[in-house]
Amino acid sequence: MTEFLPPLDLNCDLAEGEPPARTAALLRRVTSANVACAGHAGSRDAMRHALTLGRSLGVAVGAHPGQPGGFGRTPVDGLTAPDLRALLDDQIGRFLELAQAAGCPLHHVKLHGALYHATESDPCLRGAFIDWLCTRTPQAIVYARAGGSTVAAARAAGLTAWDEGFADRAYRADGSLVPRDQPGALITAAAAVTDRVARLARGLPIATADGPPLRLAVRTLCVHGDSPDSLTLLEAARRGLEARPC
Repeated sequence: MTEFLPPLDLNCDLAEGEPPARTAALLRRVTSANVACAGHAGSRDAMRHALTLGRSLGVAVGAHPGQPGGFGRTPVDGLTAPDLRALLDDQIGRFLELAQAAGCPLHHVKLHGALYHATESDPCLRGAFIDWLCTRTPQAIVYARAGGSTVAAARAAGLTAWDEGFADRAYRADGSLVPRDQPGALITAAAAVTDRVARLARGLPIATADGPPLRLAVRTLCVHGDSPDSLTLLEAARRGLEARPC
């Protein structure tokens, strides 16, 4: 008998400065959305629009806090644990205020860009992030790198964590992403995204840039909403999910 597999979630980042019509188009193609908190990008109005529309479409919405400057992708050298807590207070606090007004519960928290990677490599920042969540939003699911340190720490603290895979990014053999400034870091061909998602959905190994194939157990898959062809790539990802056994 085939073991029951929970449905895979498909997420994207949005409210990052894209036109409202594009926000709506992205939301119609996903099951969960990471709403920028007017830190690395976006605005209160963009957040409000995404939350209201997400609620009407039945999309689970999460907070997507990021470091200001450089679209949140500049390395966070010098960031301290108190700095991170203050950033979360500000940005997720803003999200919670607007989400309550929209009648839209917080489903998850996913750090953006450099913060996402910093909690994987820096135990102090990781601990500050997990402690903040335990204190302020213990009901929220943590989206973090599949098989990484953050999902492990979140579960150890009693939080629910979903291992996240990326449909549109190249991987290294250690499970980390190829940095964006290196050749081949972004997957831009729809057929390649469909194949990547189909393999991840079926538990099959995927190719890596620097070593042997990598096997990842994932619960949610991301396509970056700011990619020029993100709508096409989301459709490609949805086709890949159809290959998953029930």
